Amino acid sequence: MRGINYITDENGNKSAVVIDMQTYAEQIEDFLDGIEASQRVAEPHEDYKVVMERIINAKLSGE
Repeated sequence: MRGINYITDENGNKSAVVIDMQTYAEQIEDFLDGIEASQRVAEPHEDYKVVMERIINAKLSGE
């Protein structure tokens, strides 16, 4: 694949990859975002509407 080069060990096993960022920057960013999202799936989270309501109420009350 153009712009992607594999580094192999002495036995010919792929051990790393070098990716041309000018060619694949967007795809790499999407890939890494996916990894990060999957690692955060178990983190506590709040509903968007609840958070927005809290922010709006805090602004209205002058906090």
